[in-house]
Amino acid sequence: MARKPAGARARSTYGAEGVHVWAREAILAALELGPGDRLLELGCGGGLLLRDAAASGAAVTGIDHSEEMVALAAGIAPGAEVLVASAERLPFGDGAFTAIAMSVVFFFFDDPVAVLRESLRVAAPAARLAVYTTAPELRGTPAAPEPLASRGHFHSDEELASLARAAGWGRAAVRSRDGGQLLTAVAKL
Repeated sequence: MARKPAGARARSTYGAEGVHVWAREAILAALELGPGDRLLELGCGGGLLLRDAAASGAAVTGIDHSEEMVALAAGIAPGAEVLVASAERLPFGDGAFTAIAMSVVFFFFDDPVAVLRESLRVAAPAARLAVYTTAPELRGTPAAPEPLASRGHFHSDEELASLARAAGWGRAAVRSRDGGQLLTAVAKL
């Protein structure tokens, strides 16, 4: 269900108020969105982060590879632009967003540098990046159980920051807490 959310169970899971709340809170605190910001969320799932971000006055856009999640997100965050798209080939012009977010989705990307590079392409100068993902120590736990853990990609804090730097992001840093990692970075001017 996590790799390609579909069906009633996926809708009830990813539309539930408490799903990934710690990730949403960490991302929103890091991005400090306000009126005038334009947020893009990659892998928007049910749209809860989009809804919460819109409350700051920011314009919000989300993409997901699941048509069902896009429909769910459009209902939960009615002011958001939400569409089916690939994180590796974003359908937006260069410099379109002042903030980029990824909440508990980075783990699934087979080529994370390509995703980060494409995110940077659509980022305006000085845009902020916030990525919340699962740390390696959670592999095989209820937070990242098998067989999902074997299909995902875990990175140490330094590896995660290095991926962002390799993609061209500046000031990459990672904060870890209780098995969650928050990568932050800034688009170079």
